[in-house]
Amino acid sequence: MNSLILRTSARLLLPAMLIFSVIVLFRGHNDPGGGFIGGLIAASGVAVFAFGFGRDSALRALRVDPIVMLGIGLLVALSSGLLGLFAGEAFLTHHWTFPGGLPIGTALVFDVGVYLVVLGAVTSILFEFMER
Repeated sequence: MNSLILRTSARLLLPAMLIFSVIVLFRGHNDPGGGFIGGLIAASGVAVFAFGFGRDSALRALRVDPIVMLGIGLLVALSSGLLGLFAGEAFLTHHWTFPGGLPIGTALVFDVGVYLVVLGAVTSILFEFMER
């Protein structure tokens, strides 16, 4: 599309939606669904940018191929469950550590993996449709 309004708003919406998606990701790490909905919000921002500037510009803005992002997300999510196996517990048993009082645990690592999987999957599907 060649709309001045869409292009101008896409420049403003992409960073705002990415920041909001990271806030949702971290806020939701104690509640279910932070990684999934955060990934959807980020993918929506990329979609608005892609509609305004085109597929190639959106790929350059991402800086990582969506399929690679999906694969990295799968590895991160699966690796979060391995700590439970190494501790002699069930797979995906979450463990919490508190360095400096900050609650970081394997649940947050799992949510980051889900975030990357959702962002990679949705953007790769979107870019495939835009290519055709």
